[in-house]
Amino acid sequence: MALNLDAMRSKLANVTGADKKRNNFWRPQDGESNIRILPTADGDPFKDRWFHYNVGQAGFLCPKRNFGDSCPVCDFASQLWNEGTEDSKKMAKNFMAKQRFFSPVLVRGEENEGVKVWGYGKMAYESLLNIVLDPDYGDITDPDEGNDLKLTYGKPAGASFPRTDIRPRPRKTPLCDDAVGGDERCSELMETIPNFDTIFERKTTEEVQSILDQHISAESEDVEKYGDTNNNKVVDAVEQSFNELLGS
Repeated sequence: MALNLDAMRSKLANVTGADKKRNNFWRPQDGESNIRILPTADGDPFKDRWFHYNVGQAGFLCPKRNFGDSCPVCDFASQLWNEGTEDSKKMAKNFMAKQRFFSPVLVRGEENEGVKVWGYGKMAYESLLNIVLDPDYGDITDPDEGNDLKLTYGKPAGASFPRTDIRPRPRKTPLCDDAVGGDERCSELMETIPNFDTIFERKTTEEVQSILDQHISAESEDVEKYGDTNNNKVVDAVEQSFNELLGS
């Protein structure tokens, strides 16, 4: 009887923790969700990271924008941009690093699943900053007197991409009421807030160069076989790659 490779992959994921890492990420489904952003030790629950997408894999941290190291993909994007043609600039934009934001959250109705990491874009980020800077709300992450957030997610009629509308619940509430588990449960949750410095794998400059080389080689082979079919791929590619990165 042949090996069940799917079962072997599942066992490996259990050993390495890959499944656990994927399950820690959360994305809103179409419709309404309620979440609570959790406080972090440094007082900043809104983390930003820069990623390269569509370069051989779902996405990886940019060595330059995140850590100040040399980044071959950024250098390649600059080279394309400086060529000055319409096509080269379009290609350059596809290689440039994209900024994403992350926060630790407790999803209402799913508290038993523990702390999740919510990944979102710039518009949601600006909305969150406006909320916390509004004196009517203040520290929405306070475990005793914070505010839950109501998220309405979906693609409006005629829009190309989904939109996230964020509104704070007006009433102050504890993070963990008796139904959730009270103070004891809150203490447990606080201890499981992830370290955002290690939640994504950091690649070296050499590793990024290897990824870029393989990607360019594969793209060249595709063009040689099928012609240039990449002209209209850019529109949805970043969002799709981001979903893959978060295991959605």
